[in-house]
Amino acid sequence: MPRIIIPALLLIVGGAAITAAGQAPPRTPDIHYTPTRHEVAEAMLDLARVTTDDVVYDLGSGDGRLPIIAAQKYGARGVGIEIDPKLVTIARQNALDAGVADRVTFIAGDLFAADLSAATVVTLYLSASVNRRLEPKLKHQLRAGARVVSHQFLIGNWPPDQTIRPDYSDVFLWRIRPR
Repeated sequence: MPRIIIPALLLIVGGAAITAAGQAPPRTPDIHYTPTRHEVAEAMLDLARVTTDDVVYDLGSGDGRLPIIAAQKYGARGVGIEIDPKLVTIARQNALDAGVADRVTFIAGDLFAADLSAATVVTLYLSASVNRRLEPKLKHQLRAGARVVSHQFLIGNWPPDQTIRPDYSDVFLWRIRPR
């Protein structure tokens, strides 16, 4: 009897290992979370000329400060996309505390899988390599007239339309052109 049980157990355990191994591991962040300073966040939104008509998407939204400021100061709607669920929880609480939870949404997810087509403004504080990977998605999914603002990092070889330097930080603006 033990000769039958041992192979059966090996089959069950081995099958579970194959099933677990066959699943894709959860995606990890491409960069470490570093918050954008408040002064720079406001400068980014000022540069994009955010208004109440805008929907601001912040890719890699961290604690949610950019969408929250966009809602508080400019009356815009905001969407934050963040891969770290703990930061999404913090961002949601920050939006509640700021009184803008009705105008700001935070999504736990991969920014490369997100649909950006509703955005009129996209804000980034990522890295040069992540921005480079995002360039085709931004150009394809955003409508003509949408603005992209990046703190510190260019987007590949795409020349910015405008550059400012608030608080010793580079901030770049691009406008999506008609196709």
